[in-house]
Amino acid sequence: MDQTLQDTDTNIGFKPLYAQVKDQLIRRLVNGTWQPGMNIPSEQELARQLSVSQGTVRKALDAMTAENLLVRRQGRGTFVAEPEDSRILFQFFRLTADDGPDNDAFPQSRLLRWSQESATEVEAEALAIKSKSPVWRIERVRQIGGSSTIAETICIPTITYPGFEDLTEIPNNIYQLYSSRWGITIAKADEQLKAILCDAGDSATLGCDVGEPLLLITRIARDLESNPVELRCSRCLTNDMHYAVNLP
Repeated sequence: MDQTLQDTDTNIGFKPLYAQVKDQLIRRLVNGTWQPGMNIPSEQELARQLSVSQGTVRKALDAMTAENLLVRRQGRGTFVAEPEDSRILFQFFRLTADDGPDNDAFPQSRLLRWSQESATEVEAEALAIKSKSPVWRIERVRQIGGSSTIAETICIPTITYPGFEDLTEIPNNIYQLYSSRWGITIAKADEQLKAILCDAGDSATLGCDVGEPLLLITRIARDLESNPVELRCSRCLTNDMHYAVNLP
């Protein structure tokens, strides 16, 4: 059962009331009370449970919807977002064709290899684990419109994903795998972009020349509690693509 907002005021410090409500509702996602795809209680019912106004609850739900944690469906109610929802997929994929966005252009993946190895210092720092801690390293190539466009390395801590070795395949939508098997929702990500030159390994993977310019996207994906749960390095051919982002 949720604590009352009065109980948590001294622990949280000053926050707008709707933000306190949002924190408590996110806690329901974290502890599994609300599962992906679940139809959550009405605004009126949540207001009753938390002893706040319906308007405060609505503002909290609006914020969670804007962050793609919830999805409103006309005439049906508000649902916990599922990682396969198209809006969620494209939230973390920013490459767009130069001749215009294609809503069906989410890339398909071909697994090259995956293995358990020791984390490098860079990986350990990004994932907030000790250097040389065991991690799973996944290599795959991603295709857009049938062309190999992205060479991708994914690194995840073994301690966060127990039983990963039991998988017989790794799906294209790996964020859905994290959610369905381990209850980990990717809520936000930190990205850095850098121009690099293609090396011999990526040349063979992408079918381009050594020395060709690539866009390196380094992403640290975080769960609902802002813990780093994945490091992803994507080396992208951008001959016919660009990185797009909408700023408020």
